[in-house]
Amino acid sequence: MSPAIRTEALGKSFTLHLQGGTRIPVLSGVDLAVEPGECVALAGPSGAGKSTLMRCLYGNYGAGSGRILLRHRGAELDLASADARLMREVRRETLGYVSQFLRVIPRVPTLDIVAEPLVARGMPREAARARAAALLTRLNLPSALHALPPATFSGGEQQRVNLARGFAPGYPVLLLDEPTASLDAANRAVVLGLIEAAKAQGTAIIGIFHDTEIRDRVADRLFEVHPEQAFA
Repeated sequence: MSPAIRTEALGKSFTLHLQGGTRIPVLSGVDLAVEPGECVALAGPSGAGKSTLMRCLYGNYGAGSGRILLRHRGAELDLASADARLMREVRRETLGYVSQFLRVIPRVPTLDIVAEPLVARGMPREAARARAAALLTRLNLPSALHALPPATFSGGEQQRVNLARGFAPGYPVLLLDEPTASLDAANRAVVLGLIEAAKAQGTAIIGIFHDTEIRDRVADRLFEVHPEQAFA
């Protein structure tokens, strides 16, 4: 079985242009491979570069060096050199990302925010809205909120919208950035079930989990991001 996603000698640095062009290396020589159905938890102290690595994998940060190889449409492509058109296609079909914070879309109902990636894949709108409603209900978001824009929701409610949107399409590769950070025990248990179900369906998951109980339940192994690779 070939990895669903892997990196080869991935490196990333930042240049502080307002401080004389000071260059700060963050990642260097990162080699990571994740198989379908496997969950790998990124480990390491604050400032070690875990979030930077996640953003590089999703294409929010450009890689400074090395390769990010993703299995997409039956072939392996290098995300480090992908253009914007290809990244949109990859994010629509293959690579999902659940961040800690919801990018609130003004005046768009929660149900449509969750259904949107399904509609973009060609699912009929009513079927997409039905799946969105089922996931939101599973995540204990009251049906009375489904028709409302989530701008005024609590942090925990917004995180549940983010989780529903991320899990709805069934991406082959899913990135999770502290998926239970704002949730109570009951909703953490729901997220645990969603992760386990996604793994059983063959999703490769890379996550940052500060909730060690959840991490120990879902992670097949840890991947250490070493402090010497980064500066806080």
